[in-house]
Amino acid sequence: MTLTIRDVQVATPRARIVHLDLDGQAFPYAAGQAVAVAVPGERRRLYSIASAPEDARREGYLELLVGIDAEGRAGPHLPLEAGTAVDVEGPLGTFTFPEQPEEHQFVFVAGGTGIAPLRAMLRHALATRQARRVGVLYSARTPEDFAYERELRALAAAGVIELRQTVTRALETDWAGNRGRIDQAALATLVSDDRALCFVCGPAAMVDDIPRLLSGMGVPRERIRIEEW
Repeated sequence: MTLTIRDVQVATPRARIVHLDLDGQAFPYAAGQAVAVAVPGERRRLYSIASAPEDARREGYLELLVGIDAEGRAGPHLPLEAGTAVDVEGPLGTFTFPEQPEEHQFVFVAGGTGIAPLRAMLRHALATRQARRVGVLYSARTPEDFAYERELRALAAAGVIELRQTVTRALETDWAGNRGRIDQAALATLVSDDRALCFVCGPAAMVDDIPRLLSGMGVPRERIRIEEW
């Protein structure tokens, strides 16, 4: 299908929020799935849908979190300008929130723009009231690189989620929070027992490390879901 960019918003210095206008068209998908996007003639790239299915139906658009380069560009496949028509293929991917999960505790572990599909899952879990306890552990390079930070902190302040943040490269900032890569101690603050269902999305090294750490805490492998396209 062909959709039009409704608007582009700043998410972080290295990422933009892009809204693709559904223009009244139905686009059913599962929380966590992705779309392949490009202007005609360019090779499509995969982007996770950052909005829950309930959001898309209500707001009439798909929300993407798009990484940019130092010049503020996503690449020739996706000019970041309102009104641009793009070809969209999808929904794609099996990294999804289950329709009727047996679990009621969920832990979302994100790195960088890997927060996108996890935000969709989180919002879906809250909208459908399937969660009794939700933890979010979010790693970014610098304090400025946390996408959706205001939203996540508001949920944490309201007691809806437990939020932990850590930065990996901001050595000379006044950041007062945690620093360094996610370790087992950080995970232990959110994973109370082996019945939690855990979702992991981020850089390859993190996606490799976190399942190993969770397994070491007694979380069965079938309760650890990772993004793998």
